[in-house]
Amino acid sequence: MIKHIVMWRLKDEAAGKPKLENARLIKEKLEALNGKIPGMLLLEVGINFETSDEADDVILYSEFESLEALDAYQIHPEHLAVKPFIKERRTQRRVVDYEVN
Repeated sequence: MIKHIVMWRLKDEAAGKPKLENARLIKEKLEALNGKIPGMLLLEVGINFETSDEADDVILYSEFESLEALDAYQIHPEHLAVKPFIKERRTQRRVVDYEVN
């Protein structure tokens, strides 16, 4: 199994909306991918309530059957449609992918 974790730090305001509203929209759009990506076992999105300078704002935690399933997710049209929305609203992105036996 592959675990895919992404964290974003968001702009204070983007697309005419404040950070928290954009975080909620990102969560909604990402969670809508559940059940649409073959090989995706789990996808959850959290909005961080910690407000320190060291904290990111949104986290995606997901699990995939295989590396091939993760690769297919990366180019899936539903996922590609969400990426520009997030990119416009973020200042930083961090990602970790790892395998669990």
